[in-house]
Amino acid sequence: MSKILAIIAEYNPFHNGHLYHLQESKKIINPDYSICIMSGNFCQRGDTSIIDKWSKTQLALKYGFDLVIELPVVYSISSAENFAEGAIKILNAFDNVVLSFGSECGNLEILNDIADVLCEEPKQFKTILTHELSKGLSYPSARENALLLYLNDVRKYSNILSNPNNILGIEYLKAIKKLKSKVEPFTIKRIDDGYNSLNSNNKFASGLAIRNMLKNNMSIEEFMPFPTYSALQDNIKHSKIISDISVYEKEIIYTLRKMDTKDIAKLQDVTEGLEYSIKSTASACNNLDDLINTVKSKRYTRSRLQRILLYALLDITKKDIQNSYNVNPYIRVLGVSKYGKTLLSKLSNPKSKYPVITSVKKFLDDNNNKILKSMLEKDILASNIYTLGYEFDSKANLDYTKKLILN
Repeated sequence: MSKILAIIAEYNPFHNGHLYHLQESKKIINPDYSICIMSGNFCQRGDTSIIDKWSKTQLALKYGFDLVIELPVVYSISSAENFAEGAIKILNAFDNVVLSFGSECGNLEILNDIADVLCEEPKQFKTILTHELSKGLSYPSARENALLLYLNDVRKYSNILSNPNNILGIEYLKAIKKLKSKVEPFTIKRIDDGYNSLNSNNKFASGLAIRNMLKNNMSIEEFMPFPTYSALQDNIKHSKIISDISVYEKEIIYTLRKMDTKDIAKLQDVTEGLEYSIKSTASACNNLDDLINTVKSKRYTRSRLQRILLYALLDITKKDIQNSYNVNPYIRVLGVSKYGKTLLSKLSNPKSKYPVITSVKKFLDDNNNKILKSMLEKDILASNIYTLGYEFDSKANLDYTKKLILN
């Protein structure tokens, strides 16, 4: 049976660290095929992709993936838990999959220990968590405190949940356990995201650092493979770089002002009367920084608030997220290599629980699943809104007109 390497990524943008991760994974796992489950135009921490999903797909194929599959936007901008669960559900359509993910600790045993607690939620842990939340802490901070108290080994588990890639890795492990998935997890220790070098010719910086360097007109070429640098320069030339969510601040504030508090309350992640604070603040300010900084508190982090703002912009409600829990998602193929066509043909089985989408129009015309159609319509809306950030050539309906990318 063919072995498949899977990587779940945002590639925002694809940099030297990503290339290192892919190459090391291939070296260790020695797969027959490599697939990427990739977020599209909007990303998990409530932000934008710096370049569009088709540009990212071309790069992923160039670097050696055989299949690039879009993670639906209802998952890609959701919490780490739902992001991970959506991706693992897609991977369940394949056999003999090894999921390789980067983590700061690089220790699968430690990450699994924490995933077991969070998946099983023992009574003692839940009691500690409730007590920590009663202090007014955000959920991530309260959960970290509760885990350290429950596991009772600060030396072993300290700072694990302070690092974003550890957190996401734990969510992958939780999803594998919860879904009883046959996906085999594997982790590679991340290289420090600073400006250190493995050698004089190979520097590493995080995606966030690179995006910030771009905003400040700093040199970024040394932190990424040349095809990424070239793609970024081409998008800059054509005014198609979307730096962050603030590009859409007028659209977001307009949307919030148009909504009433009952509508805002229906958005995912809005709880405990937060809709009143969002509504009143949106009525009194005209930029996102002011809105977020006014509403932000110990309990509501910036990332959570940015996700809520994207939910408003894309009309994603609690019901939409709940529906996403209850279905096997479609497999929206953005790109395929010549070798990957064999893998794609194996997926295109009429009896499969996972419909394969290579034509958006055909899927919407032929499929009767209302939840999946609604999910795909959110993806289309996300693309249509994304191009509003372009200075020129802001075309809509690209999901209908862009062809499957072949490499």
